Amino acid sequence: MSVQTTGRLVLQWTLRNATCPVLNLRTILGSDNVRQRGFMTCRLLCSTHNQTSTLHQHTDLSQLQLQPGRELSIRALLDMGFTDTQADQLLEAATKGRGGQSEHASSTLMALFVLGLNPSSVLKVLEKCPELFYVKGTQLQQRMDNLRRLGLLEGSLQRVVSHYPQILTLPLRRVNTVARFLREKCAFTVQQATDIIRDSPAVVQDDLGQLEYKFQYAFFRMGVKQAEMVKSKLFRVTLEEVRCRHSFLERRGLYQTPDKKGQTLIVNPKLKDILAVTEETYLADIAMATQEEFKVFQKLMTREWQEEDDEQERDMGADSDDEEEDEDEEDMKSGYRQRRKK
Repeated sequence: MSVQTTGRLVLQWTLRNATCPVLNLRTILGSDNVRQRGFMTCRLLCSTHNQTSTLHQHTDLSQLQLQPGRELSIRALLDMGFTDTQADQLLEAATKGRGGQSEHASSTLMALFVLGLNPSSVLKVLEKCPELFYVKGTQLQQRMDNLRRLGLLEGSLQRVVSHYPQILTLPLRRVNTVARFLREKCAFTVQQATDIIRDSPAVVQDDLGQLEYKFQYAFFRMGVKQAEMVKSKLFRVTLEEVRCRHSFLERRGLYQTPDKKGQTLIVNPKLKDILAVTEETYLADIAMATQEEFKVFQKLMTREWQEEDDEQERDMGADSDDEEEDEDEEDMKSGYRQRRKK
């Protein structure tokens, strides 16, 4: 969306909701002086990160004179640039959950417009994640600013929000915890951690234990370094898929865990050629096997993993029983000491 278009939408929305009856929308929009000031304000809000990143971080939605409590209407959505069909779809999505329309719906829309999304993109984002209707506009802005501080520049930020809008429903602490975890526990660089969140934003909701296990599996079992993990988009793929594709190659003699010096007797395929391709390409070009063989192997692996999980649960149960026995024995000794004292 162009700066002029965004500026006009914001100015129209502001004036539509103005309380002063004297203002006339057509007259004011026709005034070159006021129009220029409106566009200059929105230019500051929608400028690129390289030019005005500081302004992005300190812009407050109150500058747009939004009224969070005001309900959306078809007329208001049309003024914001939505088509009739889009307005109907958006209004339906806004009123579908939690017993009616959220009081934050208008500020949510304006926060997404200020981010630089056009009406079609805004609609897609809110259809993917209607929970955003119930997030305060100021919270959305804080979360966007936090993603910028983590290194998601303009363009990347818009793509992340469009692809995975759920990232804006998470508290700042959760996103920052995952970013710090990638740097400290997995030894990724700051830029590599940013690239992971940009390319695999769903990673912010992954269990940290599973996340660490996936990293350790690729690092120790497959001998893959951090740079290759990022390039292959490892964290887009489930742990089960990583283990299954790797183990299938290993048992067919097509992959070998490197020794301490990082050397192997065969040339291992690149991680991106194993994971970042369709199953058909993987089987034809890398595993050189049929789908029937791979399906049978997947079933065998599922059974093996289930047996491993059951064994771990039994071991944990046995450890718990041993601890209880130790506690009971200690209680008996304690009771014996008390009786001796009497």
